[in-house]
Amino acid sequence: MSVLGTRVVRTEDPRLLTDGATYVDDLRVPELAGAAFVTYVRSPLAHARITGVDVSAAAEAPGVLAVFTARDLDDLPPPPDDNPMAEPLLAVDVVRYVGEPVAMVVTETRAQGEDAIELVTVDYEPLDAVVDVMDAIKDETLLFPAAGSNVLAPSGPEEFDDAPFEACEVVIERVFRNQRVAPVPMEVRGAAATWSGDRLTVWSSTQNAQITKGILLGALGLEPDAVRVIAPDVGGGFGAKIGIDRDTIGVAWAARKLGRGVRWTENRSESLSAAQHGRAQRHVVKLGGNRDGKILAYRIDFIQDAGAFPRVGPLLATFTGLMAPAVYEIPEVQVRSKVVLTNTTPVGAYRGAGRPEATTTIERLIDIFADEIGMDPAEVRRRNLIPPDKFPYTTARGLVYDSGEYVKALDAVLEAAGYAELRAEQERRRAAGDPMLLGIGLSTYVEVTALDAANGESGRVVVGTDGSATVYTGSSTQGQGHATSWAMIVQDQLGIPLDKITVVHGDTDHIPVGVGTYASRSLQLGGMAVHECAIQIKDRARELAAQELEADPADLVLDTSTGTWQVAGVPDRGVGWARLAELAGETGLTADTVFKPERATFPFGAHLAVVEVDSETGRVRLKRHISVDDAGPLLNPIIAEGQRHGGIAQGVAQALYEEMAYDAEGNPITSTLADYSMISAAELPSFELLTMETPTDVNSLGVKGIGEAGTIGSTPAVQNAVVDAVSHLGIDHIEMPATPERVWTAINEARAAQ
Repeated sequence: MSVLGTRVVRTEDPRLLTDGATYVDDLRVPELAGAAFVTYVRSPLAHARITGVDVSAAAEAPGVLAVFTARDLDDLPPPPDDNPMAEPLLAVDVVRYVGEPVAMVVTETRAQGEDAIELVTVDYEPLDAVVDVMDAIKDETLLFPAAGSNVLAPSGPEEFDDAPFEACEVVIERVFRNQRVAPVPMEVRGAAATWSGDRLTVWSSTQNAQITKGILLGALGLEPDAVRVIAPDVGGGFGAKIGIDRDTIGVAWAARKLGRGVRWTENRSESLSAAQHGRAQRHVVKLGGNRDGKILAYRIDFIQDAGAFPRVGPLLATFTGLMAPAVYEIPEVQVRSKVVLTNTTPVGAYRGAGRPEATTTIERLIDIFADEIGMDPAEVRRRNLIPPDKFPYTTARGLVYDSGEYVKALDAVLEAAGYAELRAEQERRRAAGDPMLLGIGLSTYVEVTALDAANGESGRVVVGTDGSATVYTGSSTQGQGHATSWAMIVQDQLGIPLDKITVVHGDTDHIPVGVGTYASRSLQLGGMAVHECAIQIKDRARELAAQELEADPADLVLDTSTGTWQVAGVPDRGVGWARLAELAGETGLTADTVFKPERATFPFGAHLAVVEVDSETGRVRLKRHISVDDAGPLLNPIIAEGQRHGGIAQGVAQALYEEMAYDAEGNPITSTLADYSMISAAELPSFELLTMETPTDVNSLGVKGIGEAGTIGSTPAVQNAVVDAVSHLGIDHIEMPATPERVWTAINEARAAQ
């Protein structure tokens, strides 16, 4: 029996739950003995010209080893001449968001650093701040005057074709906001670095050690052999730790400059205000269809708020545009986008990265359209979902969906939820005038995973002379359970037990080639690389076992229950992995590869949320959440369920609670966890997870990505449920997050209008 598909308890957990993880801030390695501490002086203004920086008082403070400003960074490679929006390590002449680093203080202790930054005097000449994208596109206040505009990466037609909509019986037009949120990983950003001889070693809380190394090489002007990057335990990333940003590069630079170990860990307020944010899009949308429920045309014209620097803003807009058609068979899909700079914290990838934004908008429109034509929203979806016999399906945006059973997923959540009974209960409450309103929300979704499939992922497997195996992977875990999953793949192929398999990741000296973990790519790229290595080793071992047993290789079988090669029909004579590793000689019993599939995969699913809305207070409670998240065959259901739990929680959080908000001057007003309403278990029910496994033909395991699915499906389902609860009052939309104040206001305005 194969171990794949079974509920194997994570092998990582005993260490994490007893000894605990070793995050960057926990490191006590000899190289960091006596390491100094970096503390950043950050801008208190969203937009200002720096007219002077006085570090003299800070430099004389107890324990201060050095104070650096932009003028001290003269040994760095200059920024490209053709990039007026280049992001410096420390602000040079202008600050562009609250939290931007202006100076770096290095001290003997962390507490000394907190005191010393208060002694750095920075003179600012305030400039007008532009916070809203609709103000930013006017270009009246420019973040980079040399660029000539706050707008970049425009895509799509200058003028839209209205003809497809003119042929529709019903046309819906709306403006939606997908609010800015903070990733809030359990472990905030942190780094440590040493410079020894002519070599830099950096420990970083990152999702990609190899990408981090590449960034450091470019930023510091070093040769590849001069840098080693190690990712120890990483306490969550969610996209916010893809590679590194300027703060970690500054730590590495300081280690080289001072010739000693330095370390830095931000505090939670820094994490909320200075670490990258997510989402932050404004959508102007139009949907047309007929009263029989068929959708004929869809348009999305949207703006991606990139924050103060472009970073990956254009990439996020690309993802949203690509996934605009979603799961629906829509003949005409029109997309236009632009990326806009504002005086806010830069925006980057956050769990789903452009795909949740696309899904939330079209799922809201489906419900509004259904209400307009008087049809149940489930039926509207069913009539427009891509049927299974049309896969592989090429969308109006040119993507090729590999496989899907969209109607089956929808029907599964409807049946499990008892949809008809829920609708009946909703009507009973409304008829009785019950102040506790019931809302039922649906979403059906598809997402793209491993869109960068052409980059591939590395894997290497080595079988030792003690019969153990070591797996080296370019994937990098932040809680995804790679040590368990990759070991299961090896055990399935080779029969080496899990407790004799070690998984190594996140060290560029051991794994020089790799990409890392993001975009739900790990299993279908990194796991497949390990799978191919194990097959290569098995093929090599067959030849060695044939020599040892003096048999024809074709007559040999591997008993994976014992890890023993035997002649078929002769079970009392065999050879194990320890002996085969000896026979392999100096070359060892090893295999390595970079797995590169031909294209991406497209997981899909359906979510149904049930909420109660207190019509007297506006408070929303999520009572049930039922989901299908189909990512192909499940390697380990426990790990897949964990990914779904976390994804759903973060999706619900955006729908109901979380928003990174700014005032008109660009000051963050949710920069502590007292203000930023991060979700907790107390706000969530037990999720009802249904299983569907539709394989892909992109890889031999048939697997797709699962890490972001829950986030993509849950947000629109919950938002739709909130609106559904109050729809009988004439309310057809409530912006996210659906806070009690926002819901209460909508209810009372609707009643006043009636």
